[in-house]
Amino acid sequence: MNYWLMKSEPSVYGWDNLVKDKRTSWSGVRNYQASNNLKAMKVGDRAFFYHSNEGLAVVGIMEIVKPYYPDPSDKTQRFGMVDVKPLTPFKTPATMADIKKDKKLADMVLVKNSRL
Repeated sequence: MNYWLMKSEPSVYGWDNLVKDKRTSWSGVRNYQASNNLKAMKVGDRAFFYHSNEGLAVVGIMEIVKPYYPDPSDKTQRFGMVDVKPLTPFKTPATMADIKKDKKLADMVLVKNSRL
């Protein structure tokens, strides 16, 4: 099993939306690095749900329930998506500030790459 980080702005689609929906297609990704990660995801893998821009915190854990397939909203037909379902909310969100303070996490792409 692999672990991934998937992000969304809570005002667009947040953890509460995923819990209410029980499952969603993770669509709209137009970044090649992120797209390659989506392609590598397998059913049963886990993903941390990160609230980006607003909140800056990991708020829960999701499971990949459908592997990569074409994203119909992509007119170029270059990008795809996966389906996810919520597993566990965090009692206390793991903020970016807290993540950056932990020296054991210093090599995480989340910490090193500000584009995430």
